[in-house]
Amino acid sequence: MNVIEKPDTGLLEKYEELKRYLASYGSMAVAFSGGVDSTFLLYAAKEALGEHVLAVTAVSGSFPVRELREAQEFCRSRGIRQMLAQSEELQIEGFSHNPKNRCYLCKRELFMKFCEIAAAESISAIAEGSNLDDNGDYRPGLKAVEELGILSPLRHIGFTKKEIRILSRHFGLPTWEKQSFACLASRFPYGEEITEEKLRMVDKAEQLLLDLGFHQLRVRIHTTVARIELEPSEFGHFMQEEVRLLVYRELKKIGFTYVALDILGYRTGSMNEGFTERKQ
Repeated sequence: MNVIEKPDTGLLEKYEELKRYLASYGSMAVAFSGGVDSTFLLYAAKEALGEHVLAVTAVSGSFPVRELREAQEFCRSRGIRQMLAQSEELQIEGFSHNPKNRCYLCKRELFMKFCEIAAAESISAIAEGSNLDDNGDYRPGLKAVEELGILSPLRHIGFTKKEIRILSRHFGLPTWEKQSFACLASRFPYGEEITEEKLRMVDKAEQLLLDLGFHQLRVRIHTTVARIELEPSEFGHFMQEEVRLLVYRELKKIGFTYVALDILGYRTGSMNEGFTERKQ
């Protein structure tokens, strides 16, 4: 993690603008995964709306248990009311076939459930945590957000990921240096079938690497091949013989046939690279 500077006056004023924007809705349900962006948004909403904010967290096979526990602990520690929405993506028609609009299918189904919760709780608005940097990648899920009238306050005000981390550290949020996370389904190439077994394989493999001290990472699954993405600065640690062989042995036990280290390292949206290149 790069050194995070302190927020300047302009960034603090932008945060006040965010709070004014959130407060204008009177009440709000925040789609809360426990990640960097949604934690920052929920914190701001709590400051702006007090008890009139509700955290809504989806529970599914593509959401690791460790992430759910962290999300629940944050809400408990901050006195924020939280509701869990059961969402099993594999039951959504077409999702398991992993089409290019997979994220759209999932987000639409999920946010429709959030809309039902918000209506039952008499909450006037629903917000999600995408930021300005998310505009630069192929993200079909944002189409579902727009169709259902879900607010994207961080994009609306113009927050970047770096600014969110700076303010998160300033406010003492535990996620300020947390690795970026996306649902486990994003580890599959488009067109490769998503199954419960493969989701568990990816989850176990990533947990192993986290337990070994790696920070920002992905384990992309290509049939039974694990393609590991790490920060290049951590390549040296990975290539230590005892670490490298341990990872190989454990991933074989999990069910992978081959284990490979991606020499480009970690990057968001790497599964979109072939798709976006063909579109150009």
